[in-house]
Amino acid sequence: MAGLSQFNWPVRVYYEDTDSGGVVYHANYLNFMERARTEWLRALGFEQPLLQADLGIIFVVHSMALAFKKPAYFNDLLEINSELIKMGHGSIEFLQRIVRNETVLLEAKVKLACVDANSFKPLPIPVVIKQAMTPQ
Repeated sequence: MAGLSQFNWPVRVYYEDTDSGGVVYHANYLNFMERARTEWLRALGFEQPLLQADLGIIFVVHSMALAFKKPAYFNDLLEINSELIKMGHGSIEFLQRIVRNETVLLEAKVKLACVDANSFKPLPIPVVIKQAMTPQ
């Protein structure tokens, strides 16, 4: 399988995602980015429950830096752009952008750590995942 170091995922803003003014509540942007990362793994052939069951690993958010640039509103169709920027021994760093009609609404640098599913102790990222995320 060729590596996939970038991934885009569409998200529609629903009423439940917004505050009383129809603006996306700030914490919901994190949900949108999480969904995009999950769908990226799925597109690579990795279902998160199977990573836990078969490989004994999970990915947890280590750190995140966000820059809110413009608001998203009820019924907007957004695209979550995710780009692998660094693959370490036991961590992955992404640049994620939330975009509406080519306008960047939010930019985030997200670092995930690979950990043991039971003990939460750091583990190396399995080679099969590294290969799938690295361009060939």
